[in-house]
Amino acid sequence: MRRLILCLSLAFSIPAMAQTRQDEQLWVNLTAMGSVKDDLVYFAEIQPRVGDGLSRIDQALFRGAIGWKFSPTITLYQGYAHVVVPVEGGRDVNEERSFQQLNWALGRPWRGELSSRTRLEQRWRSDGDDMGWRLREMIRYEKPLKPGSDAVNALVYAEGFVALNDTDWGARGGFDQLRSFIGAEVGLPGASTLEIGYLNQVIDQTRGRTRINHVASLTLFFRH
Repeated sequence: MRRLILCLSLAFSIPAMAQTRQDEQLWVNLTAMGSVKDDLVYFAEIQPRVGDGLSRIDQALFRGAIGWKFSPTITLYQGYAHVVVPVEGGRDVNEERSFQQLNWALGRPWRGELSSRTRLEQRWRSDGDDMGWRLREMIRYEKPLKPGSDAVNALVYAEGFVALNDTDWGARGGFDQLRSFIGAEVGLPGASTLEIGYLNQVIDQTRGRTRINHVASLTLFFRH
C-alpha cells in the first residue's frame, strides 16, 4: 500500500514539476543607428513589450551603445540598458545592464546574408544584490525574395541565452532562453528597414517551469 501511495504521489507531482505557461505578446522596437564620426558608430533603442494576452506592458527596455567599426564585417560595441518590469500591485523591478557586443558579417551563402551577434551582459536587479553574467549568441540570415532587389527579404534568426552564474534575484547558471524568428525585412526610404514577423521565446524559469511567449514582432531600424 505504501508503494502504491508513493507511485500515485509521483504521478501527480510530475505535471506540477513540469509546468508550461504560454502567453501572446507584442514587441515593438524602435532603433536609431549610424555613424558618429568615421568608424565611431552608435545605436539607441526603445522597446515596449505588451504581454498577458496583449493586455498590459510586460516590460520596457531602453538600450544604447557606442562602437568601433574595425572592418566592413566586424564592429565591437560597449553599451548600457535599463529595463523596467512592472509588477501589478507592487513596486516595479528595475534591471541595469552593461554589455559588450560583437557584430560579425559572416558572408553571403545561397545569395543571402549571414551574420552573427555575440553579446556578453553584466546584470543588476533592484530585487537583489548579486551581479549576473549572461552570454547571448544570435545567428541571422536574410535573402531577397526577388533576385537583384532588396525591397523585401525573407528573414530568420535564432538567439540562445546562457546564464553564466547563479544570483540571489533568481538567475540560475545554464540555459536561460531561446528566441526563434521568422518574417520579412522591408526596405524603406534611405537605408532604413522594417522587420515584421513571428517570434517564439522559450524561457527556462527553473524548477521545471517553462514559459513560452508567442510574439508579434515589429522592429523599425532608422539608419543615417
